[in-house]
Amino acid sequence: METLASYVRGRWERGSGAGQTLVNPATEEPLAQASSEGVDLAAALEHARAVGGPALRALGFAERGALLGKMAEVLQKNRDALLELAIANGGNTRSDAKFDIDGAIATLLAYAETGAQLGEARFLVDGEGLQLGRSPRFHGQHVCVPRCGVAVHVNAFNFPAWGFAEKAAAALLAGMPVLSKPATSSALVAHRAMALLVEAKFLPEGALSLVVGTPRELPGLLGAQDVLAFTGSGETGARLRALPNVIEHAVRVNVEADSLNAALLGPDVEAASDMYELFLKDVQRDITQKAGQKCTAIRRLLVPQAIAPTLRDDLAELLGRVRVGNPALEEVRMGPLASAAQLAEVREGVARLAAEGRLAFGGAQAVSAEGVAAGKGYFIAPVLVEFDAGALADAVHAREIFGPVASLLAYSGDAQEAVSIAARGAGGLVSSVYSDDVDWVREVALGLAPYHGRLYLGHPKIDLAPGPGTVLPQLVHGGPGRAGGGEELGGVRALAFYSQRVALEGSRPVIQKILGMRG
Repeated sequence: METLASYVRGRWERGSGAGQTLVNPATEEPLAQASSEGVDLAAALEHARAVGGPALRALGFAERGALLGKMAEVLQKNRDALLELAIANGGNTRSDAKFDIDGAIATLLAYAETGAQLGEARFLVDGEGLQLGRSPRFHGQHVCVPRCGVAVHVNAFNFPAWGFAEKAAAALLAGMPVLSKPATSSALVAHRAMALLVEAKFLPEGALSLVVGTPRELPGLLGAQDVLAFTGSGETGARLRALPNVIEHAVRVNVEADSLNAALLGPDVEAASDMYELFLKDVQRDITQKAGQKCTAIRRLLVPQAIAPTLRDDLAELLGRVRVGNPALEEVRMGPLASAAQLAEVREGVARLAAEGRLAFGGAQAVSAEGVAAGKGYFIAPVLVEFDAGALADAVHAREIFGPVASLLAYSGDAQEAVSIAARGAGGLVSSVYSDDVDWVREVALGLAPYHGRLYLGHPKIDLAPGPGTVLPQLVHGGPGRAGGGEELGGVRALAFYSQRVALEGSRPVIQKILGMRG
């Protein structure tokens, strides 16, 4: 069985003790062990600050972007091997594994292109300069420069490649070294990606580090120039924000947490129409893709009362066709949950929903998974829970169930009623709207906007639309309230988290010379 090591201070360091065992969630076969015990985390951070930071800040955006392009090339060259690891350690079908690995590669390439567009500058000029007084020589200009610390990334189990790449791409392009801490249960993909990058020998020393196993005291070692980006539960995010050093040093913390994403169907949509079929397709995919273990997955379906029974039956029929089992089998369309703990949590969540509504498809019971020995694996069938129009459905809006589970909520068709129901989710990453009635869409979209980081307006005439569950590097990923209040990606916007905005105030010719700008 493989023992995973951390890559810190320019070398591989194996942790002490037994550590945590990584398994195949379909068969429960042990695959590897990982431990961070004995790894000097303070020294790892200092090495990144002292060696990796200056090396990156000495490069222009185009040079940093070229590094990201080389990272993408390495992952692309080894794509098949990474896919096999994602299937074995993540419980992914091959399609799900491609979603993760290809998403990582695409994000790196997108930020490589952004770096090329930004050119040889080493900092960003933020907006237009300002005349500050009567004299045109009294001038002000905002500039964003790289922070002089480490970007610590604590990633979730569901996207070990994409999560690693999307955070690292923005930080490295901004000029900050990265220390990445993947979720241990699915760390094989991130560990292999790191090993491939180390072997390629093109990244500056200290620019990219990896710690496997528990994070231990890592967040508590961060200082005023460091940043922490966390993806995971809202409870853990709140604890990180409350750490004494985070408060004392005003450490920047970005949290992407829970999200009760909604899909809203307009009252104008008729059964069997193109818009109706698109809604069904997107919902079915989001319930079952990666066994519902996506932060952007649709959790709540808001459907006009008049059409709700028809949609319920049609969706249940689609879910009934999904073959659940060992994701290594080509015919399987949904694999297991990532761990025994995840399975227990999802079953408990289904029970809470069913206590207030009624099961329209599936349930919390054990399932017979294809290609797996009886009693093995962390499997659950897709679940749809139905609620009557006007039902309080407190459990639906209280906590995200991170699995293949969705709730069907009937409503009158009124736009403001739909907004008020969706807003009970208390903040989300993305919600989607499906309607040809532009006035209704306008009212709903503007009503939902304060509660979300992204709104997806579904339409059947958009060719090859990825659906609401796909995060694009050009658009912001994050959301207010329950979703963590953070923001990632969004093109150049992502660099702001890793930069310090400073106002230069003084003589216009001097400032322009400092910034290399023409007078």
